[in-house]
Amino acid sequence: MTFLSRIVGFIRDMVMASIFGASPGMDAFLLAFKIPNFMRRLFAEGAFSQAFVPVLSEYKSNKSQAEVKTLIDNVFGTLTMVLLIVTILGVICAPILIWLFAPGFDSKDVRFSLATHLLQITFPYIFFISLTAFAAGVQNAYGKFAIPAFTPVLLNLSLIIAAYFCSSYFVETIYALGWGVMAAGIAQLVFQAPFLSKLALFPSFKLGWNSPGVKKVLTLMTPAIIGASVMQINLLVDTIFASFLPVGSLTWLYYSDRLLEFPIGMFGVALATVVLPHLSQEYAKNSQTGFSASVDWALRWILLIGLPATVGLVMLAGPMLATLLQYGEFTPKDVLMAARSLIALSLGLIFFLAVKVLVSAFYARQNTKLPVKVAVIAMVANVIFNALFIGPLAHAGLALASSLSSVINVGLLLIVLLREKYYVPVVGWKPFLARLGIANTMMALVLWYFAQDVTQWFEWDPMARVIALGGLIGGAVVAYFGGLWLFGLRISHLKLESA
Repeated sequence: MTFLSRIVGFIRDMVMASIFGASPGMDAFLLAFKIPNFMRRLFAEGAFSQAFVPVLSEYKSNKSQAEVKTLIDNVFGTLTMVLLIVTILGVICAPILIWLFAPGFDSKDVRFSLATHLLQITFPYIFFISLTAFAAGVQNAYGKFAIPAFTPVLLNLSLIIAAYFCSSYFVETIYALGWGVMAAGIAQLVFQAPFLSKLALFPSFKLGWNSPGVKKVLTLMTPAIIGASVMQINLLVDTIFASFLPVGSLTWLYYSDRLLEFPIGMFGVALATVVLPHLSQEYAKNSQTGFSASVDWALRWILLIGLPATVGLVMLAGPMLATLLQYGEFTPKDVLMAARSLIALSLGLIFFLAVKVLVSAFYARQNTKLPVKVAVIAMVANVIFNALFIGPLAHAGLALASSLSSVINVGLLLIVLLREKYYVPVVGWKPFLARLGIANTMMALVLWYFAQDVTQWFEWDPMARVIALGGLIGGAVVAYFGGLWLFGLRISHLKLESA
């Protein structure tokens, strides 16, 4: 389902790139959408989910069904009230938020006024999508993953319809995307309702500020707001710096991030979503061995998928961007600029993936303070790296800074897990890494030998690009998994129960 969502997301990006290009209006929309989207990942998919799912799992394991339902009602009512207040304040304070997140947008710049108006349209998205994440958290705790994973498809479809069919009805065509975001938020929330009803867990509105369950969620959530979403915070810091760069920089960074989000969203988020309830249950059962084995299993899968994804993104950055986006208003120059930041971001892919699992390991143990301390260190490092690299590398320097700060984040988290023996590596890592090294080298050689210079891709028609890219990716997949098989790696080696 997540794979389907990402594919539709690519179609969305192709439509938006073709219609709006790397224009001032697109820069403004991306900023206006990034702010509520940032808050969605911070509160909804980040801190809230990381705090709510372990508490709900604990109630599910140790409490009655009536107590579980009471927890859900109290959390729903409290969350709804908080979101309502935040949404009203966000709409009122839109100009201030734009100034805070993009100080490089001068008040006389058309991007400032466009972004302000667009933010007033898009900000209520945080209300609907956070309640959608609440519904997804309930379903995940009960082992239901398909519907929550499919739901983002509705956002992508809404933006495709808005861009392709509705933009001509607006004087400022970019406003169509803003209203598309609003419509998507409503659609995603409504879509969840029948599935909560099927579990007999459709929430009632109850303000439960003083209930033990809500207090526990809030206690875990407050520090986790930073710790669970350091990547998103770093990307917003990048936005602040990028607002001082030439027009198009925000758009180039956005499309780089979108390609990186394919493996992160399809695999990293999916893996973290599945592993968090499992880790929470192992902790609730006081099974240290099972807890450690689950972390080890997740880290092996991250390397298995993350390493070849990194190699592919670095070596095929230009061809992929040309194939997906170089149509209409999106020019060859835009492809080259976006490729630079994509390569820099891709260098941190494994760490962006790993942080989701490592943070989950702490939150499953209801320890949110340590990830916050580590996240603060990583964010400070990101700001320093931004300042160092923005001069010589422009927008690509901001992407590189995010990658380097994620290395620091993962390194510190892993050191603590190993030191406290929350995680004890299972035997077999040396041959596993050796096989990965050989297989990735084989894949890289295939791509190096067959890939053409990106300028050649600009001259080909769309079908020729698709065929060539498909052939390269297919050859890379065969080389990689063939290499793993040839040197003895079998699927049985990657099963959780064998860890």
